[in-house]
Amino acid sequence: MLQFPNCKINIGLYITGKREDGFHNLESIFYPVPFRDALEILPSEEFSFQSSGFNVTSKPEENICVKAYNLLKEKYDLPPVKMFLLKNIPSGAGLGGGSSDAAYTLKILDELFELKLSVGNLEEYAAILGSDCPFFIKSLPTFVKGRGEILEQINFNLSGKFITIVHPEIHISTKEAFENITPQNPNTSLLVQALYRPISDWQDTIKNDFEPYAFSKYPVLQTIKDTLLNLGADYASMSGSGSAIYAISEKELDSKNLFSSYITWSGKL
Repeated sequence: MLQFPNCKINIGLYITGKREDGFHNLESIFYPVPFRDALEILPSEEFSFQSSGFNVTSKPEENICVKAYNLLKEKYDLPPVKMFLLKNIPSGAGLGGGSSDAAYTLKILDELFELKLSVGNLEEYAAILGSDCPFFIKSLPTFVKGRGEILEQINFNLSGKFITIVHPEIHISTKEAFENITPQNPNTSLLVQALYRPISDWQDTIKNDFEPYAFSKYPVLQTIKDTLLNLGADYASMSGSGSAIYAISEKELDSKNLFSSYITWSGKL
């Protein structure tokens, strides 16, 4: 069975406090983007995992897809499978590529072996694997709270807009990002309210709390953001804890020559 795990962007990201369990509470809008990996899972006589593309690890047991398989194997005594993962979405970019791969692994295994898990069940298992994973079970525009596991689907649509993603192959670990941030106390109603204003207003009203640290350590990220805005983007921001910078625009931006040395992707939402 072949599926194509998509990535996401964060529209606004506010860190509101540190939890007793060591995680942080956050508030953000997650929006799905059709920039995809490819994941195939097939029944097999013995288990195997192969991957290619960006950020390939030499240790299969460290891959989150394998962890997702082992989680359901323990619960439902799954038979062996062979898994093939093509990584197009870079890791350490704030795009949720690994989280999406994990969620899609759960969904494929559920369908392949007729486990008949509910969406709620799948989201619960996904939350065990990672904070962003539950979002990718439905992969719909969502207001996210808690450590990422509290999901409130919202009626919001960017269909027809263009998105440009630029990743300069700087890896910012989530641990590093959180160690260098001071929690804020945003008014969440303002985040959701700002979302429904013209996109050209977002630049002044919707922020990512990770940007000040990331931009001070890696000034090229600020340069990429400024360049995208100068090209005519209505809104540009870093996604997640970085380091991918995305831009939303009415028309496709002429950015390929400017960012030819970076990983770039563009298309319609």
